[in-house]
Amino acid sequence: MRLAPPRRRSAPVLAWCCLLGLLAGCGSSAPEDSLITKAEETGTLTIGIRFGQPGLSKRTVDGRFVGFDVDVARFVATELGVSEENIRWRDVVAADRESAIRTGAVDYIVGTYSITDKRKKEVAFAGPYFDTGQSLLVRLSSDDIEGPESLNGKRLCSVTGSTSAQQVKDRFARAVELVEYPRYADCVTALLAGLVDAVTTDEAILAGYVTQNPELLKIVGEQFSEERYGVGLRKGDREGQAAVNEAIKKMIETREWRRSLQHNLGESGYRIPKPPAVTEG
Repeated sequence: MRLAPPRRRSAPVLAWCCLLGLLAGCGSSAPEDSLITKAEETGTLTIGIRFGQPGLSKRTVDGRFVGFDVDVARFVATELGVSEENIRWRDVVAADRESAIRTGAVDYIVGTYSITDKRKKEVAFAGPYFDTGQSLLVRLSSDDIEGPESLNGKRLCSVTGSTSAQQVKDRFARAVELVEYPRYADCVTALLAGLVDAVTTDEAILAGYVTQNPELLKIVGEQFSEERYGVGLRKGDREGQAAVNEAIKKMIETREWRRSLQHNLGESGYRIPKPPAVTEG
């Protein structure tokens, strides 16, 4: 009977194991609760994404997971030695991201997760893997909203746990009415139904909804913030953080990063930005 060959660690993981090893050879020296150890010993990972963000992370009607964030998450898992069939995907809403990482409900999150000092007190970030900025989504027929300053007296939607809408109120339009829903898809549905006048979040997210509904929606104005998306993982897991950083760098260097963005968001007219410098950790 022919035996299956042993599973091999990917190059980034091997490199970090060798660098961090305390003994001779390349045996794993990562702590037991490290992402590296989990991937190596179980061959499986649970990854937090969003199931309803077209262009970035979406579960299709036939059960597939597609989008730029999904491609990043899958690339990282592969570099950690975990094949796609051994990934468990979990839908994590914005308000639950820190607790999902802290409790171990997910091993890492790739879900338009902006790196902030406040969040870094609770979780670690690798990356960033993408830079974008906040913008506004409105109905194609709207002609009275051209930017955040136009929102006084309007109803502005964002998701629970996000700071996007509050930033608009604090910086540009104090008389705007803020509306929250658990998911961006709910905000877009409310926008199409006329229940809100605009949706705000990062332009990359909004571009996915334009791709899905080009005859109904448009993005207006210029980006008015800077957002750096990172891969969120357990605070203190320096080995895992370093390995994920190496995976992100490899995705950029091999141009898989750009190919994925063009494939998933190109049709919206979204201008593909330059790859970010990976600086966390």
